[in-house]
Amino acid sequence: MSPIREHRRPALWGGVECTVNRVGEAYFDQLERTGHADRISDLERFADLGLHTLRYPFLWERIAPHGLDRASWRWADERWQAMRQLGLQAIVGLVHHGSGPRHTNLLEDSFATGLAAYAGGFARRFPDAWAYTPVNEPCTTARFSALYGHWYPHRRTDRDFVRAMVIQCRATVLAMRAIRQVNPAALLVQTDDLGRTFSTPSLAYQADFQNERRWLAFDLLDGRVTRTHPLWDYLRWAGADEHDLQWFADHPCPPDVIGVNYYLTSDRFLDHRLDRYDASLHGGNGRMHYADTEAVRVRPEGLVGHEALLLEAYARARRPVALTEVHAGGAPDEQARWLRDGWRGAQRAAQRGANVAGVTAWALLGSFDWNCLVTRPQNCYETGAFDVRDRTPRLTDVGRLVRRLATASDDSTDDQDTTEGWWRRPERFLQPLNARDLQETR
Repeated sequence: MSPIREHRRPALWGGVECTVNRVGEAYFDQLERTGHADRISDLERFADLGLHTLRYPFLWERIAPHGLDRASWRWADERWQAMRQLGLQAIVGLVHHGSGPRHTNLLEDSFATGLAAYAGGFARRFPDAWAYTPVNEPCTTARFSALYGHWYPHRRTDRDFVRAMVIQCRATVLAMRAIRQVNPAALLVQTDDLGRTFSTPSLAYQADFQNERRWLAFDLLDGRVTRTHPLWDYLRWAGADEHDLQWFADHPCPPDVIGVNYYLTSDRFLDHRLDRYDASLHGGNGRMHYADTEAVRVRPEGLVGHEALLLEAYARARRPVALTEVHAGGAPDEQARWLRDGWRGAQRAAQRGANVAGVTAWALLGSFDWNCLVTRPQNCYETGAFDVRDRTPRLTDVGRLVRRLATASDDSTDDQDTTEGWWRRPERFLQPLNARDLQETR
């Protein structure tokens, strides 16, 4: 029986930031940069924190970049054996913000068939793997790679965005089909960033669209994208073939767990008043120009919050939900406050009736260059539960909180820090609010 089915209250999980994204001809590999790729002893450190479940990367690009018949399994074999000895369960990640090996990308059918072949090979080698995330954050990855052009294949059109969505979700369905031929009970833990979008009144239509779009991967996998779906006309306008969309309705692969990824930058605010914002925040939709900024910086009500998003996801899906990435940049004390917020939000959501499986302390070893969305090597490091800057991981305030939460016998944080995070303090605002702001930011 899987840990998800055994827990009657949210459990604390852990995760390793493991993005392998491509920019031009260069790959940015977080496992290499944090040193975890060559430091198996980290697994013992994670177990010592009291963790039992990890979102853990066994990535296609790293293990089988030249095809399954030339796969190098040694790294995976060593980690799998170590995890079993330490009592660590893996939610297996196969692609994390990646576009696959060099011979494919998010716009090629070979991405879907190639990932399915790799997933089947992995399942045959590790038949006791109980849960998978074949493709992490399909909507976010499609936006960054095919709508905004940050990552390979560096496209900037709705047509390419929609194709990347269809390809990634088809890859997920085919991968789970291959996995379940080996282990019929394997669970699909599907993740995406589910932050909400707000706006000034004139941009309400764009905010409504983005709030529907954030669910698109889940809806495709559920087989819910039919002619009555709110995004049907958009998808067809953007070039989605009706037969491709019908394929999902004919081959539904509903996630067993809805994974909510949520960051301080996830909630967005769209504002037509461009003069209030730096030019770097300016954008548009072909119909209007507007600024796109963090809602926490301008919205009087602040963030939506973990509790509300978990309740929304559970009400929508009526299946287990989880916070699958809880991490904040900045000082360790603020990072700990964000994790505390996530933990408490999950407890409250569970008390209000949501089936919350877990809360994931993400980026246990920290991460590099997410300040520039991993588009260039700035060597900007954010710590996590450990600080790895001297290559020997050192426990941080976040790590100490992880240990307290993972080993507590109740739902409390046992935390003496009563300071609110900066996202709840007045200094969060970009500029002082006046009466007009209070009206126009609701």
